[in-house]
This record gives sequence, C-alpha cells and structure tokens, in this order.
Amino acid sequence: MIRELTFASAIHLAAVLPAVVLGAAQMLRPKGTRSHVALGRAWVAALGIAAVSSFWITGISSGGRFSVIHLLSIFVLFNLAAAIWFVRRGNVSAHRKFMIGTVLGLMGAGAGALAPGRFLHQLLF
Repeated sequence: MIRELTFASAIHLAAVLPAVVLGAAQMLRPKGTRSHVALGRAWVAALGIAAVSSFWITGISSGGRFSVIHLLSIFVLFNLAAAIWFVRRGNVSAHRKFMIGTVLGLMGAGAGALAPGRFLHQLLF
C-alpha cells in the first residue's frame, strides 16, 4: 500500500529531483566556470529546500518524531554552509571536500530511500 504524499513530502521530492540532476551535471562539468557557479547556486538552493522541508516529514517510522535520517538534513545544511564559506574565502580545496562529502552522503540516503518498504520505492516500483 502506498502511503499518502503529504505537502511536505511533495516539496521535498520537488526539490530533490532537480538537485539530483544538477548534482550530476556539476560532477561532470568543468569546475570554476560561470555555469559551474550558476548550477551550484541552483543545486545549493534545491538541497537547502529539500533539507529544510524534511523537518516536516515525521511519523513514517518514528511515531511522529524526528528520526535518525533527520541527522542527514543537519549534515547537508552544515556542509552547504561550510562549502559556501570556504569558496568565498578562496579555499577551493575545502569547498571541494565539503561538496564531495555532501554528494557521497546523499548517495547513501538515496539508496536508503529506494529500499523496499520505503515510500519512494513504493511510489516508483
């Protein structure tokens, strides 16, 4: 049985889907270009919306409370802020590390979201 898509879940999915596409484009394209900066800003905005909207998604397996997965949202928000802070100060190496860390963390989350029994798995399969 597919669970009901809540408003918060709809916002979350609407932000995650472009973030996946933009993130893949960012990983494949040259770094430091104007398009990298523009795509990066859109990616950060989409991920920020996805992370913040997740705090209204509760109760799936936690009895209406926050769950361990919400730690990922905190991780993403921290990493995005740190990556922006570092690149604005010219520390491209630290910026790169925070962004790669964010992508790797999100890949793990995406795999978990597609696990059997999860809403996204039910929705897609």
